[in-house]
Amino acid sequence: MNPSEAHASLAAIVGSGHVLTDAGAQAPFLTDWRKQYTGSALAVVLPSRTEEVARIVHWCADRRLPIVPQGGNTGLVGGATPDNSGRAVVIATRRLNRVRAVDLTDNSITAEAGVLLVALQEAAHNAGRLFPLSLASEGSCTIGGNLSSNAGGTGVLRYGNARELCLGIEAVTAQGEIIGAGADGRVRGLRKDNTGYDLKNLFIGAEGTLGIITAATMRLYPQPRARITTLAAVPSPRVALQLLTLAQGLLGESLTAFELVSDLALTLVERHFGRRSPFDRRHAHAVLIEISDREDQAHATRALESLMQEAMRQKLIVDAVIAQSLQQSREFWQLREFISEAQAAEGRNIKHDIAVPVSRIADFIESTDARLKSAFPGCVLITFGHLGDGNLHYNVAAPAGVEPHAFDKNKDAVNLIVHDSVAEHGGSISAEHGLGQLKREEIKRYKPAQELAMMRAIKAAIDPLGIMNPGKVL
Repeated sequence: MNPSEAHASLAAIVGSGHVLTDAGAQAPFLTDWRKQYTGSALAVVLPSRTEEVARIVHWCADRRLPIVPQGGNTGLVGGATPDNSGRAVVIATRRLNRVRAVDLTDNSITAEAGVLLVALQEAAHNAGRLFPLSLASEGSCTIGGNLSSNAGGTGVLRYGNARELCLGIEAVTAQGEIIGAGADGRVRGLRKDNTGYDLKNLFIGAEGTLGIITAATMRLYPQPRARITTLAAVPSPRVALQLLTLAQGLLGESLTAFELVSDLALTLVERHFGRRSPFDRRHAHAVLIEISDREDQAHATRALESLMQEAMRQKLIVDAVIAQSLQQSREFWQLREFISEAQAAEGRNIKHDIAVPVSRIADFIESTDARLKSAFPGCVLITFGHLGDGNLHYNVAAPAGVEPHAFDKNKDAVNLIVHDSVAEHGGSISAEHGLGQLKREEIKRYKPAQELAMMRAIKAAIDPLGIMNPGKVL
């Protein structure tokens, strides 16, 4: 493939200013967020319409060129980074950035794949509705990327992950055909549609390996009349699970978030971002609880205070601070949301995004902690995550006095201990980050062979040329 001819052909589709060929211009698209993977590309192309995406894919398919779809490039498993062959065309969706429709009667919003998550939240808010998907990267991640990785975030307990929030998708297939598009620019989105295989759910969570999501219709919800947040110190993750059960019984669907945070995680946030815990003394673990109330702030406050009083009576919590203002609530959330950045500032650590049944989280933490401390004395375990839906970010850092890069050589052994324990507890080695390049080989150890065979058969049927994001997931 002559690069100049390729660039001219792609420029004829999207305009010369939207085909990036210079190394400097391409650089931000060729390295993943964690800077673990760097590739090269024939071109980085930025289409602005679904029809342009279809033409680019069709052009690539004719030439059997690999395609790497990319949203905000905030993924953590190298799923949006090309290989080093220099043959790939990166299709970045950030110019597909229009909110096409808001339907208040249907409680839905239709947005293109490149719309930032925070912009989608704001569009819903301005229409008097709530779009509940919320992630630490919401200022830079896109809804297309969220769907391609089936993002979770902090509201899964109440609202579900990206898959549950999606009513329909518009996508470009590996042959350059458009599916799911409505005549009026909306995307077909029904709450009930039992007309055969649910094709949208093949694309959601597929990490761009089957096609490219270009737009989606997403669920909206009424805005809560009040939100209130508390940070409660608990003796252990096992007791935190008892508190979760109590909270669900007393609060019902108003319980929207239940996040576990270890003291080690809070210490890192304090060290690198100056955000201090509201407690007077240190506690091994805390849970961040948020409720969304349909009545008013006073009703929400009474409900949360009643929960805290009963939890104290049952000795499930040792201290608690209820946010007294919106600003203080934001500060509580910042303690949780800055953990990943604080870890990065501290130095390399071995990260895990795992899920186990909620009832088995405490067993998993206790047994896996013990195995790791026995194998690697002094290792630092930084545990936090979405306790309410069984998703933990279970990270292992170097012992005191050991350089993080030196400890990183133990990554394979650490991963084996953690992932074997996940399997023993009936869990998944990837809860919300996906497989990408990072876990593509690892999944073979834990996914049943017949399930992997079915996945390969689906891939071969939908992308027979194997051009859609090759080297990822499978």
